[in-house]
Amino acid sequence: MKARTFAPRKLDMAAFIESGEEMSGAMPVQDWPRLAEDLAKDADVASLKPLAWRAQGRQVAQRIGGPQLWLDLSAHGEIARECQRCLHAVTLPLSIETSIRFVKDEAAAAELDADCDDDVLALSRQFDLQELIEDELIMAQPIVPRHDQCPTDVAALMNAESEAVPPGHVAPAAQPGEATTASGKPNPFAVLASLKKDRS
Repeated sequence: MKARTFAPRKLDMAAFIESGEEMSGAMPVQDWPRLAEDLAKDADVASLKPLAWRAQGRQVAQRIGGPQLWLDLSAHGEIARECQRCLHAVTLPLSIETSIRFVKDEAAAAELDADCDDDVLALSRQFDLQELIEDELIMAQPIVPRHDQCPTDVAALMNAESEAVPPGHVAPAAQPGEATTASGKPNPFAVLASLKKDRS
């Protein structure tokens, strides 16, 4: 008998889990639309490792009733975000390793979700596995992306800006609408942003 072919965008989840088969793939980060939305503007996207993923179904026998249906999911690769310190692109590893329980319908999923810490979803015959993987990858991203050591020395830039005005002189006032520090001087991060804009 010919093995059944499963499509990740329209997956019969119950049949896939019960088959015990494994599904895997790899896609460049720019092919994941919601992840790609936040790529840093100066990122070298071609150099990023593709996001590789793997999914496999698993059944867990119960004393009463049918087995629990689980999906074991993993993915790993790289993304490029704007560093929150220097505003340049920072390449970061991105990975997930999770297991999700599937139940017969939305009502059962909501009930279990309220009573346990497991991730629970409803079974579907048209389940979008790639959308689920993207959801998990989005949640796994760092909240504040930044370099361990920025290519631009932000501290030195701030010191240079504060030392630029000789003693006894008044610092130039910020232009209308320009971001400023507490002392009223132009904000060095805003200066960085404008320099970056000028180069693009």
